[in-house]
Amino acid sequence: MKVAIHQGSFDDLAEVAAGTDADLVVTAEMSTTGYHIGARTHELAEPADGPTAARISALARETGTALVYGYPERDGEHVCNSVQLVDATGRRLANYRKTHLFGDLDKAWFTAGDEPVVQADLGGIRVGLLICYDVEFPELVRAHALAGTELLVVPTALMSPYEVVADTLVPARAYESQLYVAYANRCDTEQELTYCGRSCVVAPTGEVLARAGAGPAVIAADVTRDAVAASRLENTHLADRRPELYRGTTA
Repeated sequence: MKVAIHQGSFDDLAEVAAGTDADLVVTAEMSTTGYHIGARTHELAEPADGPTAARISALARETGTALVYGYPERDGEHVCNSVQLVDATGRRLANYRKTHLFGDLDKAWFTAGDEPVVQADLGGIRVGLLICYDVEFPELVRAHALAGTELLVVPTALMSPYEVVADTLVPARAYESQLYVAYANRCDTEQELTYCGRSCVVAPTGEVLARAGAGPAVIAADVTRDAVAASRLENTHLADRRPELYRGTTA
């Protein structure tokens, strides 16, 4: 599977999806509306099968490309910070609600999700979903690895001066849990926030296969199940775990 990250305006998604030979194109956190938009978060929120989902599904069918996009999801009186995976036929495969809310930016407007591992099979690869701050919790990434995730897709809205997350922490997560990570950041400005870009696709070995800079970019890399299996034979973190020792140590 070829995975592409669109680090740029959501308005350009149709052009990017049509112009790439990638099997999957990933966009940033809250890519459909903007992230730091205050009360408009609730005004623009939609259900998982709402009008935006219909438009994305149509685009996926037209371009023959699977898509991951971020949006504010309405569920009754609650709004969640969510991402959705749509396959190349336009079928909605998975919807994930951010479980770890970051500061007042998230907590003022969103309700946290309570399902830590959301996955779907796409092109023979088990794809898992997280959002931004979630990837900074090693327990959550390890839970994905233990559940069989091979490609962890992480739409994000990482701002300066936290480039260390994109540059150091994300490759470490890929290495320690032996899975691919596709980390899709923003590169624009909203109010006082400047997003730092630095989107990347990282192999299970920790090798950065593709890296964007601070500005708009489309990057891509190939993801294979064989590489995951080979890496897990070479690096035996998962096989060498001793869960009986860890009980009660993570609460």
